[in-house]
Amino acid sequence: MEIARWIVILVSVVTAGGGLAADYFILFGAKQHLKNPLWKPHAKFHNAQGILMGFLQGVLAIGLLFAAPLSAATILLAALIASLYWDALMAAPIFPGTAWVDREFDAETPRPLGMHPQQLIGYVLLALLVAAVAIAFLSR
Repeated sequence: MEIARWIVILVSVVTAGGGLAADYFILFGAKQHLKNPLWKPHAKFHNAQGILMGFLQGVLAIGLLFAAPLSAATILLAALIASLYWDALMAAPIFPGTAWVDREFDAETPRPLGMHPQQLIGYVLLALLVAAVAIAFLSR
């Protein structure tokens, strides 16, 4: 059960800090997001909203894992909370006019395993959360 808790904590830390790091501090992402002079203030507002949602979800999941008795149900709930940010990221392309990357950055954006970086990171983190839940329920 402890292994499951620490897997969810790891994902939650990435969820809490990853958006701010990727979209503000890391130059490659920052120039495409919050520090992009072509972005309108309202687009930056929603990017900041997403960053803060990830932060709050990550902190909530971590808090739950330390405040509540450790059980498979607690692991499941914390994993669900931590997954919401990544679930939304994966579903966002269903909206018309959205793209993983703006055209001006398309050529320079790497495609590890044929995916956009945030897409690959999202799949890896969601897989880790599924593994943590499976470990928790198998170790009951």
